[in-house]
Amino acid sequence: MTLTASPRATTPAPVPHAPRRPSMARLALTLGAFVALGPLTIDMYLPALPTIRDELGTSSATVQLTLTGTLVGLALGQLVIGPLSDVLGRRRPLLVGTALHVVASVLVLVAPSIAVLGALRVLQGVGTAATAVVALAIVRDLFEGRAAATMLSRLFLVMGVAPVLAPTIGGELLRFTSWRGVFAVLAVYGLLVLALGAFGLRETLPPERRRRGGVAETMRTYGGLFRDRTYVGLILVAGLTMAALFTYVSGSSFVYQRQFGLDEQQFGLLFGAGAVWLIAATQLNPVLLRRWSPAQILVGGTVGGAAAGGVLVLLAAAEAGGLFGVALPLWAVLFAAGLALPNAPALALAQYGASAGSAAALLGAVQFGVGAAVSPLVGLLGNDALAMGMVIVAMLVLAVAVLTAVVRPWQLPEPQDGPAPAFAH
Repeated sequence: MTLTASPRATTPAPVPHAPRRPSMARLALTLGAFVALGPLTIDMYLPALPTIRDELGTSSATVQLTLTGTLVGLALGQLVIGPLSDVLGRRRPLLVGTALHVVASVLVLVAPSIAVLGALRVLQGVGTAATAVVALAIVRDLFEGRAAATMLSRLFLVMGVAPVLAPTIGGELLRFTSWRGVFAVLAVYGLLVLALGAFGLRETLPPERRRRGGVAETMRTYGGLFRDRTYVGLILVAGLTMAALFTYVSGSSFVYQRQFGLDEQQFGLLFGAGAVWLIAATQLNPVLLRRWSPAQILVGGTVGGAAAGGVLVLLAAAEAGGLFGVALPLWAVLFAAGLALPNAPALALAQYGASAGSAAALLGAVQFGVGAAVSPLVGLLGNDALAMGMVIVAMLVLAVAVLTAVVRPWQLPEPQDGPAPAFAH
């Protein structure tokens, strides 16, 4: 493996546990506020997709491409911002990316066509890429092993509130404003977290641990990552699991509203109810980590998700169970994804302390890139529950196959626990 974990610092780690816990809680809240910008950007406008389709005179599949554009921006942006954060530190790329998101959100207010809206959604995705990749890199700066997986679970709790609330907030906003007003709210939220980061987030990558810049160095770093079979397998598993999640995100508004006749507010509430199961799993994860390793929980999550997706396909094909015949298996899929999503990144980043930004960037690019490629399939296959279920189960079966054939979790070493070296700085 070309890249190795950074050597442990000789400076003694802080001993008292009581003062550190409030600090970690504040860190989770601060990072969660930034990471939530991505789910809010993706999910808040979902109840308005049919309205946008009608107002801009386009098709359902085309309006779903505005979601794909956001995911493309998230994927490509991370490939650039991740290495930059290894060179410049974490704060500057985070703040600049958030500012770009605010500008793009404001410009959406005057977007005249679906093409312009799609382009601005790509820019929004690039801006939110900074929040996604830098948050992961900061966690890797400060933690490793089970501690990293636990911190990611806490971060997913804060981050998970966003998909619960976003469609509900969007549906309620549509009572009083147009779909463009949703993006005005996103711009205001972006300004708030920008101020929070500027005044409340310290740098976690000291100058002596930063990498030298340059395109050649970045390519060497990515080349070393691609030569690590286990890392590549883990990011593919994370990407396929995220693709299943985004299949649900992109298709649910049409399935619930068009197939089952829910209005925008009812859709928001049902979508939020599903996200509760995702959050519950991420918070169960630290409890499970006391008994099982991250690799064991990852296997259980992907296999369980594939099984739940199979149940969804069977019920949808038989048109059995009505609305809850679709919702209940979907909630099981979300619960399984909530177990897999914190552990795959923790395992993938475990060996890359010195290149956490680049490693997190490639992880995020694969996650959102696969999601961008897959999410339009629901529209192309018919935007119904059966189409959504077929894509979900295909992604999760592939994740299980990659986990078995490439990652080989039974060969992974038992992870080390505790704070990472940067915590001492």
